[in-house]
Amino acid sequence: MKIDPSAGKPADPSILINVDQLVSAYFNEIPDPEKPEERVQFGTSGHRGSSLNKAFNERHILSITQAICEYRKGQKITGPLFIGIDTHALSVPAFESAMEVLAANSIDVFISGTSKYTPTPVISHAILVYNRGKKDQLSDGIVITPSHNPPTEGGFKYNPPNGGPADIETTKWIESRANELMQSKLAGVHRISLGKAMKASTTHQHDYLSSYIEDLGNVIDMEAIQGAKISLGVDPLGGAGVDYWQPIADRYKLNLTVVSKVVDPTFSFMTVDWDGKIRMDPSSPYAMQRLIGLKDRFDIAFACDTDHDRHGIVTKSSGLMPPNHYLSTAILYLFQNRSHWNKNAAVGKTLVSSQMIDRVATKLGRKLYEVPVGFKWFVKGLLDGSLGFGGEESAGASFLRLDGTVWTTDKDGIIPALLSAEMTARTGKDPGELYNDLTKEFGESIYDRVEATATPEQKELLKKLSPEQITSKELAGEKIVSILTKAPGNDTSFGGVKVITEHGWFAARPSGTENIYKIYGESFSGKEHLQKILEEAQVIVDKALKG
Repeated sequence: MKIDPSAGKPADPSILINVDQLVSAYFNEIPDPEKPEERVQFGTSGHRGSSLNKAFNERHILSITQAICEYRKGQKITGPLFIGIDTHALSVPAFESAMEVLAANSIDVFISGTSKYTPTPVISHAILVYNRGKKDQLSDGIVITPSHNPPTEGGFKYNPPNGGPADIETTKWIESRANELMQSKLAGVHRISLGKAMKASTTHQHDYLSSYIEDLGNVIDMEAIQGAKISLGVDPLGGAGVDYWQPIADRYKLNLTVVSKVVDPTFSFMTVDWDGKIRMDPSSPYAMQRLIGLKDRFDIAFACDTDHDRHGIVTKSSGLMPPNHYLSTAILYLFQNRSHWNKNAAVGKTLVSSQMIDRVATKLGRKLYEVPVGFKWFVKGLLDGSLGFGGEESAGASFLRLDGTVWTTDKDGIIPALLSAEMTARTGKDPGELYNDLTKEFGESIYDRVEATATPEQKELLKKLSPEQITSKELAGEKIVSILTKAPGNDTSFGGVKVITEHGWFAARPSGTENIYKIYGESFSGKEHLQKILEEAQVIVDKALKG
């Protein structure tokens, strides 16, 4: 990837968004449902886009919300709907639009009565707690967030009664119905004024903050952290958890400092990411310069992205940990220190995550459950306890409670952050040191991701590749031992290809939103070997796409 000259530097005022312009476009720009880029389009779990290019506007949210109301009716989901927002500028307007439709459809809605903002995992937690032991009158939820993406973006996703991201069948139904409503110029959308919606008998305030925080001691060993007296620093990155961290510190008597409570929808306090854009990605060293600056000030420092479903960990020993390093370490620790978990509980990973996780799973004697990209593939396993842990290479993870029951079925950035403190307290080593021990046992993993241009037609071809279309017998000087187009864990197509050798691999899959494909690669034989893998991967994929 070509690194922008401004990467890692404070955001220049010239690239900051005009919030008024963004919000005005949300209400005033009319998307054309005949244009694919202006229709409702669900990605891995939700609809995302910017109001400036008519990809995330009022008509989208009114239509999606009405579609969700109709989906609930069809599925006989009659319990309350939990709703939360992050700190992106488009989140409040989208929340207001959604409330106008939910109230008009007489849906009981639980909105936050404590903090203006609600992290994604808190919504998942609330759904699961409410539905525990119930067979009917189940609840579900809406999370309004584009996750870690730039300040121009808005996002809107639906979580069904299982608490996790909606599956493909559900999102396709909602997407299709929403586009029908857009096509009809909102003729089927029920809506009342915002004032009436907020005062409706179906609108209820809920204390998300207390219910989530009071339960944290059932998933993290808070007493161990408290007793160790280690110093912790957290940067909420102006995100949805900004009001959560101090109450966590107070409730569990942690030596934790919240280094900033600033909420700024322009995210002017960020250093820019690799491509020169502001992106609240806690795994990116370019975006996380402020967090990295805490390295010598605290024993452990951590951050979460805007909706707090991703984690970034900074240790004194190693600085900002790459997500794969931390996931590997967390898995090893958890499965050795959670005695009440199912002895057969598997380790869940996405297909593009590090093979260090595979080696850790083998060491633990645990089954590996390898799935396509998207946290929705972990939902069922976390729900029934057959998965102890589910993790993505992009720093998203969740894991079971201490007693082996479900905590959340959506990514939770808060508990992996707190786990880093528990690991340090109980082992006497920080996660960076623990990962270093892993490399001594299993070798050093070098991992990277690059991008290559692709036409929409080429992206479709890549999605439908068969192993037979890869004619190469070697990759970076090693014999190819396996070619995959389906994830081994659930035999589901992942819309791309993965090529594996003894000491390395690459995977290629198309972007859902841009005319590019992404190549992920890893080597246990050094940087030069990885570079060869990535270079040859592009040649192999380009050759296959040309037939």
